[in-house]
Formats: sequence, structure tokens, C-alpha cells
Amino acid sequence: MGLTKRLLVILTIGTVSLLAQESAGAEKPEDNTNLWKWANFVLLAIGAGYFIGKHAPGMFQARTAEIQKGIAEAQQQKRDADKRAAEVDAKVNRLGADIEAFRAQAKAEMEREGARIRQETAAQIERIHQQATLEIESAGKTARRELREYAAELALDLASQRIRQRITPAIDAALVAGFVEDLQKQGSKN
Repeated sequence: MGLTKRLLVILTIGTVSLLAQESAGAEKPEDNTNLWKWANFVLLAIGAGYFIGKHAPGMFQARTAEIQKGIAEAQQQKRDADKRAAEVDAKVNRLGADIEAFRAQAKAEMEREGARIRQETAAQIERIHQQATLEIESAGKTARRELREYAAELALDLASQRIRQRITPAIDAALVAGFVEDLQKQGSKN
């Protein structure tokens, strides 16, 4: 407590006590009661004023600081909420673009996959075509060879039948004799 306040309190108490002593000497008891009432009121007012003066500023300052702190926290929370709301809005705005980009990417992937499948299918068809061509050529060669063999067999059978029909026992003996004679001539040359 400051020196000025202490002096004020001491001066007030002294003045009240002087007034109380002077009024004690007065003749009228009714005036004395009023004076005591006033002195009592003044002492009470000074005590209340002193108490309020001592404790009220700290209390008001603490309350003001608390209110200001609450205001600052509320402002910070509002800024944070605004920031989060802006981030959410940005995400929502980007969401449409992200979905469109995803669709475009999926479409491009589907087109690439379709082109790859078409290319593989075309390559597979070409391989099958080449294989079928080779198999057809091979089957054709085999069939021609078998046909030649069959034709040769038929020609031999037909020639054999014709020769048998035309060869008589006398011609057969002459052919065998000619064949033996050719063998002897060749044997004598060697």
C-alpha cells in the first residue's frame, strides 16, 4: 500500500475521532447520535473505498486480462477454422479436377491397353496364318508325294499286267536267254 493511501487513512481516522469527541461534549443527545451515524458511515465508506481501491484494480485487471486472453484465443481459433475451411474448400475444388484427371488417365490407360491387345491379337493372327500356310504347304507336298507314289504303283501294276498279257512263254524264254547272254558278255569284259 502506498504512503499516500496510509496517510489518507490515518488522517480520516483522526478526523473522525476528533469529530466524535467534540460531539460528545454537545448538549443534545440527538445530535450526538446523528454524528455517530455519520462518523460510522464515513468510516465504513472509507474502509469500503480502501478495500475496493486495494483489491478492485487487480481484480479488474485480472478479469480484463482473462477476457483479452479469451478474445485472443477465440480470434486464433477463428483464424485456424478459417484456414481449415479454406483448405477444405481448396480440396473440394481440386476434387473435381482430380476426378477429371483420373478419368482422363483411366481412359488413356484403357486406350493403351486396347491398342496393346489389338497389336498382340494381330501378331497372333499373323502367326496362326503363317503356321496354317506352312501346314497347308506341307500337307500339299505330302499329298503330291503320296499321289506320285500311288500313281507310280498304279503305273507299275498296269505295266506289269500289260506285260503279262503280252508275254507268251516263248517270248519269256527269249527274254531270259537275252538277259543271261548280256550278263555273260558283261562278265567277260570285267
